[in-house]
Amino acid sequence: MQTLQVSLGERSYPIHIGEHLLEQAQLIIPHLKRKQVAIVTNTTVAPLYLEKLAQPLREAGVSVIAIILPDGEAYKNSDTLNLIYDALLKNRCERSTTIIALGGGVIGDLAGYAAATYLRGVPFIQVPTTLLSQVDSSVGGKTGINHPLGKNMVGAFYQPQLVLADISTLNTLPARELSAGLAEVIKYGLIRDFPFFEWLELHMNELVSLDSAALSYAIYRSCENKAEVVAVDERESGERALLNLGHTFGHAVENAMGYGVWLHGEAVAAGTMMAADLSRRMGWLNSEEYVRIGNILKAANLPIEAPDLGVERYLDLMGLDKKVVDGKIRFVLQQGIGKSVVTSEYDVNLLKETLSLSS
Repeated sequence: MQTLQVSLGERSYPIHIGEHLLEQAQLIIPHLKRKQVAIVTNTTVAPLYLEKLAQPLREAGVSVIAIILPDGEAYKNSDTLNLIYDALLKNRCERSTTIIALGGGVIGDLAGYAAATYLRGVPFIQVPTTLLSQVDSSVGGKTGINHPLGKNMVGAFYQPQLVLADISTLNTLPARELSAGLAEVIKYGLIRDFPFFEWLELHMNELVSLDSAALSYAIYRSCENKAEVVAVDERESGERALLNLGHTFGHAVENAMGYGVWLHGEAVAAGTMMAADLSRRMGWLNSEEYVRIGNILKAANLPIEAPDLGVERYLDLMGLDKKVVDGKIRFVLQQGIGKSVVTSEYDVNLLKETLSLSS
C-alpha cells in the first residue's frame, strides 16, 4: 500500500492506494467519530463489493446502513439525492454518523453532497471503485449533482476524512469505463507533468491491460498531482481550474447527448482534442504536439472527435459552465504538452472554427 496526503491544514487527509484494501477495516475505523456508517453505493457495485467493505466493519463492532441507488450519470440529480436523505433520516443518523461512498464518480459526488448538507455536515469517506474516481473525483472535495441545464451546477466543496483506492476493484471495471478513467490520467500529464505524459506514452498498453504495477504508479502519480493542486487552491480560484482541461467542451457534449450517453471521460477526451485544436489555431501548440495528444487518447481507446451539435448550440451550453466570468467563457488551453493556462483571451472566430469541425 502507498499513502499520500492532501495537505489542507486541520482538514488534511490521507489517500491509501493498493490492492485488497476494502477488507481492511483498520484503515477506516480510526477516521470514524462513532461506530456507525452509512455506505452509499449503487446496484452495480453493491453485489460486487458492498459486503467486502461492510462485513469487516461489522466484525469490528461498527453498525452498517446500506443505501443502494440506481446506477448511472442520469441519476445524479436531486431525486436520487433525496433517497440518501430519506435513508439517513429513517435510520436516525446523527452528526457523528460517517457516510462512505462506495462506487464511481456519480456515487462519490452524490454521497459527498449528501454528507455536506445532511445536518449541515457529517463525516465522509471516499472508497472509489472506478479508475476515474480513484484518480480524480474522489480527491479534492468537489461534490454535487447535475441540473437539467448544466452538469455539476449544484454542489459544495466538502473534503473527505479519507480516500481508500482499492486497485483490485478495477478488475471488474468494463473496458469502456477504464478508458474513461484514463482520460483523466492523461490530463495530468497534459496540464502540468510532461515526464508523466512521456511515461504514459510508453506504458499505455500496460494500463489498458490492467497491469497492477502500471496502474498503481499511474494512480499514485495522478493523485499526487491533484493533491498538490488542491493544497494551493482548494476552491478553484486559480490553478485548480486547470484540472478542467477538456471539461468545458466535454460537459456541453454530455448535456446535449443526454447524461450517460457519453461517459464523462469520453466527453473529456473529445473536449481535450477540441482544446488542443483551439490551442493550435492560436499558435500555442505545434502540429507535432497536437498529433501526440490525439495518439495517446486513441491508444487509451478514447474518442477524439466530438459530435456535431452546431456552433451556436455549443456556445449556448458552454455559457452555463462554472468557469464563465462576466459572461465570458474561459477555457483551459495548451501552451505545449505539460503546460496549460486558463484564459478568456481567445479569438472567437477561431473558437467557432474549432466548434464547426466537430464530427
